[in-house]
Parts: sequence; C-alpha cells; structure tokens
Amino acid sequence: MRLGVNIDHIATIREIRHGIYPEPVFASCLAEAAGADGIVAHLREDRRHIKENDLYLLKKVVKTKLNLEMSIARDIVGIACRLKPEQATLVPEKRRELTTEGGLDVVDNLSRVKEVVIKLSQSGIDVSLFIDPDKKQIDASCKAGVGMIELHTGRYAQVQNSRNRDKYFKELYTAVRYSREQGLDVFAGHGLDYNNVSRIAKIKGIEELNIGYSIVCRAALVGLERAVREMKALIK
Repeated sequence: MRLGVNIDHIATIREIRHGIYPEPVFASCLAEAAGADGIVAHLREDRRHIKENDLYLLKKVVKTKLNLEMSIARDIVGIACRLKPEQATLVPEKRRELTTEGGLDVVDNLSRVKEVVIKLSQSGIDVSLFIDPDKKQIDASCKAGVGMIELHTGRYAQVQNSRNRDKYFKELYTAVRYSREQGLDVFAGHGLDYNNVSRIAKIKGIEELNIGYSIVCRAALVGLERAVREMKALIK
C-alpha cells in the first residue's frame, strides 16, 4: 500500500508568522527520503497555507508523485492546467472550515465536475475525486469520467464510540468493494492517525492512503523522517 504525505500543515506553521520557514519543498524531500510514495498539497482559494510558488517548487523537486488537492473553481483549475501535477484530486471547499468537512458532492455538481475532469485530463493530469463512501457518489464519479477516487475516512477516524466506529468501518469496507467492482482505483484519507490507520490499511482494494496532519504533529516531536517511516510501517 502506498503512502501519500500531505505537507499542507508545514506551510500552516510557516504562515503563523508569515515567514519563509519551514519550507514545504524541503519537507517533501524529507518525506520522500523516508519512503513516501507521493506528496500531497492543497491550494486553497484563500491561500491559507500552500501558495502557487510552493507548487512550482514542488513540481521541480518531487521525484515520486505530486498530487494537487483543489476545488473546481475556475482560477484554481487554470493554475492546475499550467502546473501539470501528476495527479489532481478534486475536493469540496468552504472558506470558514478548519479542514475539509466531507466529500465532494459529485451527484449535485456532475456537470461542472465532468467539465473539470475533461479539462484536467486534456492537460495530461490524472484526476481523482474525494468523495464520501456512498454508492450514489461512486456511481456519479464513474459518470464524471474518472478512473480513481479517494474515500473520505473522516467519520470513521473522528468518532469516539466503538460501535459507531465499526459502523463507519463497514461503510468504508463496502464502498471499497463496490468501487473496485466498478473498475475504480481506490485511495482513502482524512483524519487517519497512528492509532486508527492500521484497520483501514487492512482493507483489500485500497491502493493508497493520504495522510498529513497526524504526521506533521508527530514530526514536531520526533522529526519528519521518523514520523513518515513510522506511518509507512503501520500501513504495511
């Protein structure tokens, strides 16, 4: 199973003082040296952490895969087409949210999502959709023309009650099986940490986990390379 390391919160630390350190591009080098299979960065419309310049530096430096998380806003799509990351993951975005609160509603935005998928694909970018583990959203993703999706693991990761955790795990397990039956490559992520990731990593059919916040938190105590190696060991 592959591990994509999200470096957004390296930039979040930088932006607390509006300085130049720590550098997301340097963090990407450390993460790859520790075994990361890809680097994930989210260019938000409000530019609260990752900036365009970060992306262009990452594009030059990343040796594995650069996965750009992005909204379907026209200016962001334009930037992606110029940058040409190996992969783009379309996500929902609200200005006031602390972090992404759920999956992209492909059902209600099918026409626009399909339009963006076509435009990105024509620029040579592989496109994934970040969606809730819901059959209707999976079906809509197929209609949108993508070959891969990322399932939102937030409800499983954040719930405190073990009974509900089992419920949300089963929801993810079922969604993975259904997605694979539709011919989709399946990734997963959001809220996964060193305590809850192992169970998700055992679901057959998930090819990649994308994890950021918990790795950066761990890195603050033990260093980024060790934090990535420890996470990589858990998902293996």
